[in-house]
Amino acid sequence: MTDTSHLIQLAERYSARNYHPLPVVISEAEGVWVWDVEGKKYMDMLSSYSALNQGHGHPRIVGALVEQAKKLTLTSRAFHNDVFGPFCELLCKTSGQEQALLMNTGAEAVETAVKACRKWGHKRKGIPDGKAEIIVCENNFHGRTTTVISFSSEAQYRDGFGPLSPGFKIIPYDDLDALRGAITPNTAGFLVEPIQGEAGIIVPSEGYLTGAREICRENRVLLMLDEIQTGLGRTGRLYCYQYEKAEPDILIVGKALGGGCYPVSAILSSEEIMSVFTPGDHGSTFGGNPLACAVGIASLNVILEERLADKAAEHGTYFRERLLASKSRHVKEVRGRGLLLGVYVHESSGTARPFCEALMKEGILAKETHGQVIRFAPPLTIERKELDWALEKIEKVLAS
Repeated sequence: MTDTSHLIQLAERYSARNYHPLPVVISEAEGVWVWDVEGKKYMDMLSSYSALNQGHGHPRIVGALVEQAKKLTLTSRAFHNDVFGPFCELLCKTSGQEQALLMNTGAEAVETAVKACRKWGHKRKGIPDGKAEIIVCENNFHGRTTTVISFSSEAQYRDGFGPLSPGFKIIPYDDLDALRGAITPNTAGFLVEPIQGEAGIIVPSEGYLTGAREICRENRVLLMLDEIQTGLGRTGRLYCYQYEKAEPDILIVGKALGGGCYPVSAILSSEEIMSVFTPGDHGSTFGGNPLACAVGIASLNVILEERLADKAAEHGTYFRERLLASKSRHVKEVRGRGLLLGVYVHESSGTARPFCEALMKEGILAKETHGQVIRFAPPLTIERKELDWALEKIEKVLAS
């Protein structure tokens, strides 16, 4: 059946209610557009939380997926495959790092970075085993695994899931004095997002990442940047940290690395740090599988060759200026970089959810985050005329 209400009822009856989706059932997509089961057309302004930077169904990525699926999909890392090495090489050369460790989801990559950091702290820095500390920031979002929620400051993410994992210290975001004061001889790493996405698109002060880089180097602490959502062109640079001199010791990537077709993630680092891993220390049956590598190569090449970071910078500036010019009484602030933008709605206007529901009726699919913020993150392939179409709808809703 293609009845929206029936399909939503099925989902609510047979699926755990761990999400609160908008009441739309999507069945087809192409580029920046999606269609629901009843044929209504919408513009995707979420991009699956930046996993679709290249747009829905990009022909080069889908083509790579199909062609590789016909040849070889899985070997596990028990054997070599002919796509793994080339993908690792491309990732390293485009990021300026020396080695890659491939996983599947973003949360897995964060877990991998935590393990690498802890073992480096013990084996290289001399921190006693089991005593390594990792500093994180308030309002962080790095995933939902047990380890990751253990260092979340969001009470709901931790409620009922204990016992939680120790070894983490939470400090305020965008506060270099707090970072400096939190470091001890047992500090192995500092894990941070260049822009806090789930927290409401929080952009730190200019120089924050550079300062964090310097503090970490002074104290022999690994700077770990989570660019799962901000990376791969989303903010107007290939990686968001490139707005400053803030090269990470460990770079964490995912989401758009799979082009919206397949889960692909990785950590990228130096050979010295990666050398803490020996066979058997860490792994994944599907991590680095041929299908993922073929998709990853195509996804990354699309971003590079179609200059999607430049497009995000250009269209993001225009998008932001139009939002600011709207002067809506509901808008408290416009945040973000590139095509990762957040419209903060005044508390007196209610939450962001009704605005997202109103946008849906106008043919725009966006989603609220952190209660008061409407997140706008369309595919980076969006054209100016498509953006103008969307902005007319957005301005109408914000003015209502």
